[in-house]
Amino acid sequence: MSETFVQPVIIAGMNKTVANYDYAMSELEALVEANHMEAALRIDQNLEKPNPATFFGKGKVVEIKEMAEAKELNIMIVNADLTPSQIRNLETETGLQIIDRTGLILEIFGNRARSKEAKLQVKIAQLQYQLPRLRTSISNRLDQQAGAAAGGGGGFTNRGSGETQLELNRRTIQDRISHAKHELKELNKDEEVRRAQRDKAGLPNVALVGYTNAGKSTTMNGLVKLFGKGEDKQVFEKNMLFATLDTSIRQLTFPDNKQLLLSDTVGFVSNLPHNLINAFRSTLSEAANADLLIQVIDYADPHYKEMMATTEETLKAIGVHDVPMLYAYNKADLTEANYPNQTDDQLIYAAKDEKSIQVLTKMIKAKVFKDYITTTLLIPFNDGDVVAYLNDHANILKTDYLADGTQLTVELNAVDAQRYAKYIVTPA
Repeated sequence: MSETFVQPVIIAGMNKTVANYDYAMSELEALVEANHMEAALRIDQNLEKPNPATFFGKGKVVEIKEMAEAKELNIMIVNADLTPSQIRNLETETGLQIIDRTGLILEIFGNRARSKEAKLQVKIAQLQYQLPRLRTSISNRLDQQAGAAAGGGGGFTNRGSGETQLELNRRTIQDRISHAKHELKELNKDEEVRRAQRDKAGLPNVALVGYTNAGKSTTMNGLVKLFGKGEDKQVFEKNMLFATLDTSIRQLTFPDNKQLLLSDTVGFVSNLPHNLINAFRSTLSEAANADLLIQVIDYADPHYKEMMATTEETLKAIGVHDVPMLYAYNKADLTEANYPNQTDDQLIYAAKDEKSIQVLTKMIKAKVFKDYITTTLLIPFNDGDVVAYLNDHANILKTDYLADGTQLTVELNAVDAQRYAKYIVTPA
């Protein structure tokens, strides 16, 4: 099996316009690696504000060109969102292919999308990104995709034909966006039906959220291994940014018959492109509709506080407000911290440590099942199906067989308490 080719590239940024600049550049380097590239050269610019024409100053542009030629590099990734004209001008003056931060993330998402929903979401974001950039050099890989999809042509004989083709390309891309949105809307209708069925079942919803590669999938797999159904599959996990884009949902059943739905959502990254936030809004609605969020944090990363801030900002951007949250500081096994270590709503743990997962489970149950009531039901012998249901779906604390039926002392959720209210024994 042949190894994946790793493309050497330049990474570049402007350090006076970005807070925590070194962290931002290390994050860019990780994104580059996630796209099967390698940062072979880093270039930093000291400017108070970007040059409106080329982003970098004139002298720096010349330096970039010379260094790229010396190292035989032909791609530069810029840690900023560039205007279409800045990309075009930089490509013209340096001879490099220029990819800005949003373009890079879109490439990663385009390569990682697996489900039809994820592919449509990424397609919409890519096309929206392309629309104002149709004048940009066709050397850009995303331009090539849009140009091919739109039947885009080169070799125009004069300006007039070029302008006509540009308008045709714009209309074609707009039509493709509309078509993709319609397809996604139909898929979302199906998901809304499935969500309504899940809500009807009355099971609490718990969503794992957090920075990409913090360990959400590993945490989910730890919980599924202990409490998932036999046929539940482990979700994909890999030490890589945006290893998966699809939301995975699994049902957990605990020894006391309490059940919940657990979802693993797409990871966040600082300055996640707005087009992607909007495109993935339906996927991330699992977080918005959750009864409890578990923010998984890479405790071994020295920048974990910045990552937490990114998560909070992204949750606000997708409309998640006032949902209770547990803070799960993962990868403690890579630090000198003692684990598992719980304090209030915070847990220092290691996702691959079963004892850690057991402590996390207790914290989850204390939150999502706190409104369960303990009550006594007297169920006539003729309603044996109710007893069977409760034995399978509720936590039976005590069973007594009386002359007029089966008396159960049981923990019930709100749905079942209402459903079987007629059996509740009224205290004398």
